[in-house]
Amino acid sequence: MADIAQGAAHGAAPGIGQGARSPLSFLKDSFPAVAVITIVLAIILPMPPVILDALMAVNLVFALMVLLIVLYVQKPTEFSLFPTMLLVSTVFSLALNVSSTRLILNQGEKFQGQMIKAFSNFVVGSQGNEGLVVGFIIFIIIIAVQVIVITKGATRVSEVAARFTLDSMQVKMMAVETEYSSGAITEEEAKRQKAEIRQESDFYGSMDGASKFISGNVKVGVFIIIVEMLGGFIIGSSRGESDVIGIYIRLAIGDGLVTQLPALLISTAMGIVVTRAAATGILADQVIQQILERDTIVYWICAAVLAILAFLPGFPWYVLLPLSVLIGFHAYRARQHKKRTASINETMARAREQKEEKTADFPPVVPLDALSLEIGYGLVPLVDKEKGAELLERVQGVRRQSAYDLGLVIPKVRIMDNSILEPSEYCFKIKGVDSGRGKIRLGYFLCINPGTVVTEMPGEKTVDPAFGLPAIWIEQEKRDEAERAGYTVVDPPSIIATHLTEIIRRHAADILGLQDTQAILDTLRKEYPAVVDEALREGRGLRVTEVQKIFHGLLRERVSIRNLVSILEAIADFAPVSKNIWFLTEKARQAIASQICHQYADEDRKLRVLTLDPSLEQKIIDAKYETASGLVCALDPPTQKAWIKAVVKAVTAVKEQGWMPVILCTEQSRFLVKNSTDRELPDLAVLSVPEIVPGVIPEAVGVIRLESAEQ
Repeated sequence: MADIAQGAAHGAAPGIGQGARSPLSFLKDSFPAVAVITIVLAIILPMPPVILDALMAVNLVFALMVLLIVLYVQKPTEFSLFPTMLLVSTVFSLALNVSSTRLILNQGEKFQGQMIKAFSNFVVGSQGNEGLVVGFIIFIIIIAVQVIVITKGATRVSEVAARFTLDSMQVKMMAVETEYSSGAITEEEAKRQKAEIRQESDFYGSMDGASKFISGNVKVGVFIIIVEMLGGFIIGSSRGESDVIGIYIRLAIGDGLVTQLPALLISTAMGIVVTRAAATGILADQVIQQILERDTIVYWICAAVLAILAFLPGFPWYVLLPLSVLIGFHAYRARQHKKRTASINETMARAREQKEEKTADFPPVVPLDALSLEIGYGLVPLVDKEKGAELLERVQGVRRQSAYDLGLVIPKVRIMDNSILEPSEYCFKIKGVDSGRGKIRLGYFLCINPGTVVTEMPGEKTVDPAFGLPAIWIEQEKRDEAERAGYTVVDPPSIIATHLTEIIRRHAADILGLQDTQAILDTLRKEYPAVVDEALREGRGLRVTEVQKIFHGLLRERVSIRNLVSILEAIADFAPVSKNIWFLTEKARQAIASQICHQYADEDRKLRVLTLDPSLEQKIIDAKYETASGLVCALDPPTQKAWIKAVVKAVTAVKEQGWMPVILCTEQSRFLVKNSTDRELPDLAVLSVPEIVPGVIPEAVGVIRLESAEQ
C-alpha cells in the first residue's frame, strides 16, 4: 500500500506508463502467434466435428476475403501481407485435412462433420455408384484446373515478374536519383519512390517463393485424399462395414472439395496479383476502361456474329438473339456517349480559344530563372538520362556544397539547350544575364598547369573557363601520362561543375533575392524565434530588405552566412544604435570573426597580412563619400591610380611567396579599402583589426605605400 501511495504521489497510477497494457491490446497483439501455434497443434491433436466444421467455414470465408481484397486494391504491392497469408492459409488447410482424415478413418459411417457431408451430398447426391463416379470425376477436374491451369500459370508469371523486377531495380533507382539530381523531384519524393521500388522488389520476390505453397498444398491434398480412400477401404473392411467404398469415397470427395475450394480461391487471387504487375487502380474500373469503353466497332461485329448464328439451323436462337440485341444496345449507347463527350470537349476547346484571343494582348509575366545553364546541342549527351546524365549529378553536388560553404540554398539550376550557342559551348545566366561561358570538347580532358608541371605535353591550347588559367586539351588515352607530368586533369562534367561553383561564389549576392531572404528568416524563426523577432522588431529592428542588404555585403566578399544566429544577434544588438547598413555589416563580420579568420589563416594559425601606411589609410578615410547606394571611396583619379598600382605590387609580391594576400586595416577604413579595390581586385580579402580573434596570429609581410610617399 505504501508503494502504491508513493507511485500515486508522483502522478502515475500503478502499472500505467510502465509497460501495462489493456487486455484488448494484448489479445490483438498475441492473436497471430496464438493462431499459428493452434494451426500447427491441430495437425497433431484430435478435433471434435463441431470445431472442425467451424474452422472449415472460417477457411472458406478467409479465402473468399483474400480474393475480394485482391480485386479491390489499387495496386498489388498495397497487399504486401499476401505472401504471408499464402503460407498461413496453406498450413491451415493442411491442418484441417489431417484432422478431417483422422475423424473419417476413426468414425467411418458415424462421422458427424456436417461441412464435409454437405459438400459430398451436393456433388455426389443419392444416385448410388453413378453419383460417386460423377462426383469423383468433378473432383479430379477441379484439381486438374487448379494444378495445371491456375497454379502452374501463376507460378510461372510470379517467377518472371520476380526476375524482371530484381533486374530492373538498379535502373529504376538510378532514374530516381537522376531526377532528384536535376531538381525535378524533392528529396522526400525521391525517398518515397525508392521505398516503393524496394517494396515492389521484395513483394514479387516473396511471391515467387510463396507460389510454391499453393502448388504444394494441392499436391499434398490429392495425396491425402488418395490415402484417405485406401485407408478407409482397409479399415472399413476390417470392421465389416457395408458399402465401404461408397462411404469412404463419398466422404473423401466431400473432404477434398471443402479443403480444395478455398485453395482454388487463393490460387485465383495469386494469379490476379502477379498478372496485375503493370496495372494500377481497382480491377472493376480497369475492366470498364479497357474493355467496355473500347471502340464501338468491336461490339457491333460481335452483335452481328451472334445474330447470324441465331438464324442458323440447330443453334439456340432464344439465347443468341437476346445476347446480340444486348451487345448492340451497349454499342449504341457507347457511341452516343462518345458523341456527347466529343461535343462537350469541342465546346470547351472553342471557349478556351476565345478566352486566349481576348487575353492575347496581355501576356502573363514570365519570371526569369535565378540561375540557368544553356548548352549547345553537342553537349546534350551530358544531361541525357539514357547516357547517365553525369552533369545533373555534378550540378546537384555543387548546389549541396554551396549551401554548406555559403549558407545559401541555391535554387534549382534550369538546364536547357540553346541553338544560338555553338555545339560545344555552354553559358551560365543569372536572372537572364550572361555570367560566364566556356567551350567543352567531349571525349577530351582539360589539362591545367598548376605550376608543378615537369614536362610539357603537346595539345590544343585553351584557357580554363573557371579561373582563366592556361590549359590544353588532350585525348582520353593520354590522361595517365598528363597526371604523371604534373598536370591537373579534369573531365568535361567537372569543368562545368567547377565553373558553376565559381559563378555561385562570385554572384551569390545576385542570386539571393528578397523572397529567398524572407524564406531564410521564416525557417530560422521556427527554432530561434527570439533572435529573428528581436532583429526585425518594429521601431528598433530592421526591415527584411535591410537584412537582405547585409547578407549581400557579406556574400560579395565570399563570407558565409550560414551562422545566421550570430549575424542576427549582432544586428539586434547594434540596430538600436544605428541602422546604417555599412555599420551593421561590419558588426556582423565581427560577430563571425572566428569564421573569417580561419578562412584565410594557414594551418599553423598564422595570418599573413599587408598593412597600410597610416597616412595612406587616413587619406582613404578622408575620401569617404556617402551616396544613396551606400559608402564609396572617392579618391581623386591620380591618387586612385597610384593606390591600385601599390596594392597590385604588394599583392603580387605576397603571391610569389605562396601566401594568400590579405589586407589588415582599421574598422573605419576596411569597407572603403575593399570598395576602392573591388573593380580591379575583386578577390582581394580585406580584414579589420576587430576581426582578428585570439588564437590567430597576424604576421605582417608588407606595407602598402603610395609611390609619391616613398619618393
